[in-house]
Amino acid sequence: MTSTSHDSEQFTIQEFKKQVLEDYKIAFESRQASLLGRKEVLTGKAKFGIFGDGKEVAQVAMAKVFQKGDFRSGYYRDQTFMFAKGLNTIQQFFAQLYAHPDIEADPNSAGRSMNGHFSSFLLDENGQWLNQTERYNVSADISPTAGQMPRLLGLAYASKMYRQLPALSEQFQQFSHNGNEIAFGTIGNASTSEGGFWEVINAAGVLQVPLLMSIWDDEYGISVPAKYQTTKENLSDLLSGFVSSGDKKGIELIRVKGWDYPELCSAYEKAAHICRNEHTPVVIHVVEMTQPQGHSTSGSHERYKSKERLEWENEFDCILKMKHWMLDNQLASVEELKELEENAIQFVKESKDAAWNAFTASLRSDNDKAIALLQSLADVCPPVAGVVHQLKSEKNPGRKEVITAVHKALKVSKLQGKNTVEHTTLHRFYTQMIEENNVRYGSHLYSQSSLNVSQIPAIPPRFNDQSPKLDGREILQACFDANLSKYDNLIAFGEDVGKIGDVNQGFAGLQDKYGEHRITDTGIRELSIVGQGIGCAMRGLRPIAEIQYLDYLLYALQIMSDDIATLQYRTAGRQKSPVIIRTRGHRLEGIWHSGSPMGMILHAVRGMYVCVPRNMTVAAGMYNLLLQSDEPALVVECLNGYRLKERLPENMDTFTVPLGIPEVLNQGNDITLLTYGSCVRIAQEAIEQLHAFDISVELIDAQTLLPFDVHHVVVASLKKTHKMVILDEDVPGGASAFLLQQVLEKQGGFRYLDAAPVTITSKAHRPAYGTDGDYFSKPNVEDVFNACYHMMHEYMPEKFPTF
Repeated sequence: MTSTSHDSEQFTIQEFKKQVLEDYKIAFESRQASLLGRKEVLTGKAKFGIFGDGKEVAQVAMAKVFQKGDFRSGYYRDQTFMFAKGLNTIQQFFAQLYAHPDIEADPNSAGRSMNGHFSSFLLDENGQWLNQTERYNVSADISPTAGQMPRLLGLAYASKMYRQLPALSEQFQQFSHNGNEIAFGTIGNASTSEGGFWEVINAAGVLQVPLLMSIWDDEYGISVPAKYQTTKENLSDLLSGFVSSGDKKGIELIRVKGWDYPELCSAYEKAAHICRNEHTPVVIHVVEMTQPQGHSTSGSHERYKSKERLEWENEFDCILKMKHWMLDNQLASVEELKELEENAIQFVKESKDAAWNAFTASLRSDNDKAIALLQSLADVCPPVAGVVHQLKSEKNPGRKEVITAVHKALKVSKLQGKNTVEHTTLHRFYTQMIEENNVRYGSHLYSQSSLNVSQIPAIPPRFNDQSPKLDGREILQACFDANLSKYDNLIAFGEDVGKIGDVNQGFAGLQDKYGEHRITDTGIRELSIVGQGIGCAMRGLRPIAEIQYLDYLLYALQIMSDDIATLQYRTAGRQKSPVIIRTRGHRLEGIWHSGSPMGMILHAVRGMYVCVPRNMTVAAGMYNLLLQSDEPALVVECLNGYRLKERLPENMDTFTVPLGIPEVLNQGNDITLLTYGSCVRIAQEAIEQLHAFDISVELIDAQTLLPFDVHHVVVASLKKTHKMVILDEDVPGGASAFLLQQVLEKQGGFRYLDAAPVTITSKAHRPAYGTDGDYFSKPNVEDVFNACYHMMHEYMPEKFPTF
């Protein structure tokens, strides 16, 4: 027994030593990658570099407790974690630094995100979900400081949903094992100054979700020290008020030094146990970290750190401290570590060289072909020889240099009056390169899977003589009821959504029917409500995240723009978040309750869909369609339409309204009037009045702004009327400018105009309070009548004299 016990003990010690050495190797290799990466930028082989040096040991410790099924929502210094979990090789790390536009070379972003922005595949090449429980999952990073926080909350909240709804976990086993998954977050100390950090920490404490937050604290934010960043210069002190006490649940807080390997391992083991088993959020404040190369390649930290601080950072470098700890505890010899380090240095160099060679090889084919074609053209058009020489002299020519040279040669050839076979061949090559690179650098803004919105069949609503007339809110309530019954993974949350069924009662009574976990109230926290939706949608749930009023969307617009709208694009189609954001707007009262900033939204959220239904039946059809698709959307309901009567479709659970298909509501021959949302009813009233003056207006409801009119319905109308008016509640030049660009430029509508197009918009100021304030601030029936009549007066003054 003694011998067996001794052998077992020896085996355990040997395994422990082996693991420690492996951890040190990963940390050391990561540091070498950072050092070499900076050199690659400074020598011009890469554009910019930002690295995780100084954070290596803490990330190795975090990786130890990160299990399959877990998610990371972090920031751009977590390279060591990626190496430790086998999610990135060092060669792939350098491929991203060089912006190699290939999903295999750079599986994080196919060269679309700058280095340090990590992700893993959640989807296969066809856009279908992979089994998340069998994978280490990394939600795609974004640069905006604290931008990872809202999504992190949603990833953790999904675990709560899968645990609280066992039938859901059983049905969607590829997404969760009974909600046992942790959502790991990472952030730098300076970024905790952002409001999103505190909003999410508060929400996590309220919701009690398995969120494990690591703060890498090196006491600086670029050049700005903690005394300008943080009250008391101590985040632990500030966070202590969130800590659970007695029966009052909050968060757990652990403080640990970033250079203390054994304590870091212990801290992460403890934190993960609490998170995974108790579903209590934990913050690990990792202090006394360093940043050996400064913030990034854009500057040197010697400019702003004192001599004493730099000396301290050298002494307390986490890799050096770990090395000393290993030697002091006889876990390795000096010779062993020297050999390990030399091998690591060589391995990182070879990985870097392999990444560079693969990257340049991918460029060489186009470059060689271009030179050959240019030389052929130069043989018949000698002035092109200079272009050939210039391209050959480029040290590391990229696709930009190739396409620029080819274009220049085509211009030279054209000026020489040469219309040769060689010119035609080169032009064909140029066109092909443009097309290929538009795909290489621009694909997957929207879903390309079989579930994208264009693939969902349009099914019109059916009515009969007995179809009851209900309030618009009751139409929506019937829609949500039908979909909650159909989709077990459908959940809804937002301010006042739960108990009272939202402020306009679209969810009235549904919390009682489907339970508090599926229809849930939240605090007043728009940014993290949307983030809650993002994370849940990434984990197989179908969330409807409600923002109470359109004006409040501004709190969440940043994360919609930077995270949701770019997600499929920045992962080249390997991640998606089909969240539906529901809100209401257009017309209410006063400066902050009646805005319609559609132009701002349209410009910010390319990559999402923007639906602007004129009534609740159309809205219901859009919800029905979106829940069958795999794409994110914003649905803006008409605030003044909830009490208007509409007929209840008998196929409420199946009818769909296709996106990007305007509806012609009124046939006309004189003017095409394009509008959407609440403005439709204003237009309809004005059209009745214009009819009395023998002015025939064709009314088109855009229905969706993104996508807009994919079949060119508006241009078809212009071919008949030759005149166009756009009615919009946004400010002058807002959404109306977008609509003009789409119709006149993209669809070529200018060819059919006999008169200058007219836009009818709100005033440049915000709407004033009260009925009169609304009337004189936003477009009204009289404005529409006057604009249309004046247009006809300009066109046929004898028939339509001055009004």
